[in-house]
Amino acid sequence: MIAKLWIQNQSLDALSGETLDTPNPATGQRLATLARGKREDVDRAVASAKAAFPAWSRMDPNERQRILWRAGELVLAHLPELARLESLDTGKPIANSTAIDVPRTADTFFYFAGWATKLTGETIPVRGPILNYTLREPLGVIGAIIPWNFPLLLAARKIAPALAVGNCVVLKPPEEASLSSLRLAEILAEAGLPPGVLNVITGLGEEAGAALVDHVDVAKISFTGGTDTGRIIMRAAAGTLKKLSLELGGKSPNIVFADADVDTAAKAAVSAVFYNQGQLCTAGSRLLVQRSILDQVVDTVVAGTRALVLGDPLDPKTQMGPLVSAAHRDRVVHYIGKGDAEGASRRAGGGATGPGYYVEPTVFSDVSGAMAIAREEIFGPVLAILPFDDDDAVEKAARLADATEFGLAAGIWTRDIRKAHTLAARIRAGTVWINTYNRFDAASPYGGYKQSGFGRENGRAVLEELTQLKSVWVNLA
Repeated sequence: MIAKLWIQNQSLDALSGETLDTPNPATGQRLATLARGKREDVDRAVASAKAAFPAWSRMDPNERQRILWRAGELVLAHLPELARLESLDTGKPIANSTAIDVPRTADTFFYFAGWATKLTGETIPVRGPILNYTLREPLGVIGAIIPWNFPLLLAARKIAPALAVGNCVVLKPPEEASLSSLRLAEILAEAGLPPGVLNVITGLGEEAGAALVDHVDVAKISFTGGTDTGRIIMRAAAGTLKKLSLELGGKSPNIVFADADVDTAAKAAVSAVFYNQGQLCTAGSRLLVQRSILDQVVDTVVAGTRALVLGDPLDPKTQMGPLVSAAHRDRVVHYIGKGDAEGASRRAGGGATGPGYYVEPTVFSDVSGAMAIAREEIFGPVLAILPFDDDDAVEKAARLADATEFGLAAGIWTRDIRKAHTLAARIRAGTVWINTYNRFDAASPYGGYKQSGFGRENGRAVLEELTQLKSVWVNLA
């Protein structure tokens, strides 16, 4: 499979003619050859977006709405194709890409299509015979950089709201999994998106991504990825003072109290951490359990983990596929070794198998907060179970939950509504789920606290991130 750059609604080779091979995670064999975009290709893409911006930003919002809605319809029309492409490229089970990734991508376009006609300012009473009102205007060219865990859905999260309010986009997909982003660009062109409004540059982060971040004509970078890369982007963006939104890492606590439906909570904890092979920023990778129910929870989680079906991503019965790359597999295996070395009790999994980049879902108990598996984001199928004492349980759970540099998400399991709301308000995380986990919707804002980044995606909140506010004063005297 040959995949080229997407500029001006055309598939183009990189100017250098260089390419990158990307493997099938399930086999380790070459899946596709990508164009290796570099700075000169980013320049072409940004120039294309900049030239398209005046007409696109002034287009009748009803027409922008129609294009985005049509894109959502076409995504659904191509559901089997997109689901298969996403599973081949990332290793995620076809059941998940069919039921979640593709439908949620369509939902994102449907939701933000509606916002195209609803972006408003306000009138403000000021002193004197003056009419003062505000305009909310698009920024210009948005540079969007996405990771490999949900490339299709995260591309939609970047593209749909940016286009709805009149921006143009240059998307840098992950080098590990670029195919669905390129196919999405073709679908948007089929929906009627004019040339230049969306451009896709494949390649390496340190080449194409870096060129996008420091490009003078890019008004904003919207980045989803690791915290260390987020810090690099912040430093690089300082030279042009461009706007940033960063959705970064997580080490999310999933808290189970003794008064919860313990069996339901323990079973949910398995999917909370192992969904998408644990390659999820919000993965419930720290399971915090009230000590009086610890044994019951551990036993249920271990049984649920061992029952997971690890296999071919294209098999509808598969519940866990391979990790995305050999390098990432090796990183996860390294952390499993750390857990063993630091004295945690490995209760399930830990093995790596092939061909492909498979790692068994792994559960550790007897974990302390000082261990690496409890502190650092592994981004793989590894669960650390930590107890908290029964006396003053809410206070101790809160302290343990916040004993991390991250603040992306948290889960709370309890039948006590007062306890649930008290703890939800206290935990420093951008999303808190009560008696559920990993629920998302295009209408609900999403983002992090602390080292998990800043800015929000989804909902009305993201529109403020993608526009700028102008104050207009009219003398009526």
